[in-house]
Amino acid sequence: MSATWPAHAAERRRWRQRQRGGTAEDRKLSSVLAMRPPLIADRALVVSSDLTARSEEAILEIAALDHAHGGDLDALETLLLRTESVASSKIEQVTASTDDFARALHGTRSNPAATSMAASVDALADLIHSVDDGGEIAITNVLSAHRSLMADDPYEKAYAGRLRDMQNWIGGSDHSPRNALYVPPPAETVSEYLADLIVFANRTDLPILAQAAVVHAQFESIHPFTDGNGRIGRALINTILRRRRATTTVVIPLASALVARRDAYFELLGRYRTGEVEPIISAFSEASLIAARESRITASRIAELPAQWRGRGGVRHGSSGARLIERLSATPILTAEDAIRLVGGSASSVYAAIERLQETGVLRPLTNRKREQVWGASDLLDELDDLGARIAAAALAT
Repeated sequence: MSATWPAHAAERRRWRQRQRGGTAEDRKLSSVLAMRPPLIADRALVVSSDLTARSEEAILEIAALDHAHGGDLDALETLLLRTESVASSKIEQVTASTDDFARALHGTRSNPAATSMAASVDALADLIHSVDDGGEIAITNVLSAHRSLMADDPYEKAYAGRLRDMQNWIGGSDHSPRNALYVPPPAETVSEYLADLIVFANRTDLPILAQAAVVHAQFESIHPFTDGNGRIGRALINTILRRRRATTTVVIPLASALVARRDAYFELLGRYRTGEVEPIISAFSEASLIAARESRITASRIAELPAQWRGRGGVRHGSSGARLIERLSATPILTAEDAIRLVGGSASSVYAAIERLQETGVLRPLTNRKREQVWGASDLLDELDDLGARIAAAALAT
């Protein structure tokens, strides 16, 4: 049996432009066709047996990744969290170099795109860790994650952590919903829709990936914020995986697979709105399989790095350099002060260790300044790029 799902319903609404701008057609627009998603809190979700089997295969691959690398999980969580946040930002066409992104993660405001990516890491971590202790997904935590995401946005910070109180739209004119690709439900309905979605998100009687896919698609249809909906909606995917205990530590970077087929991803959301629910569940299953398999390769690489670094750096056992290398996988971006705090010992020995690791390519400086320098673990930062590229390549090959 395949899933049956109701299509969104169209509702004609009066429209009045709040701020003048755009063309005469923008100013003349007097009504808009807003879409009303179904309420889904208690709705049954039954998918085909083939899709159920493929989704379960993906969940097993995710669980294997989470279980198999106990000693590497701190480093792996750090890298996968950042990989997922970078890819999620790229779907919104927010891009920055790895080094710019690394600087922004350490509080250095290198450029707006990198700062936005760093904020995406914070938002994703906030939402996922809110259910670490088995608690339910809560609207307050969704709002908190959005606040983290948009707090430093010069245009949207006034709306950070707030549900929208205005009509928004996707595509078309910047000044009105004229020719919009999609018009979400009216602002006064958002609270009810979000409360309904949270009930669905906290159910435990649904296939895990199917639940995650529907929650994401429904959230994007509600579009409860003035901006940042895509990144928060994708953060909910891994939050559901964590709440349902499909993962306990790792973050699955399935956005890297989705960004490889960006147009197809938006088409899936459109098909969901017409009542086709299985395509997006299928796509999420494939993306999760690919992301988990490639992440296991990354986990193996991370496990080998400390030995490689010790050999390359020529460090003595028990030295400041050796102690720094032990902690570098989990803290791949750091200042000298961070290093001193991590390894102890004298400042001079730590500075000498950093200099040696920089000379051998284990660390690379991320700024041009001499004081308050920020270093990054070269191999780990390069792996961030490589993992995303491998996932994208595998997604395109399917």
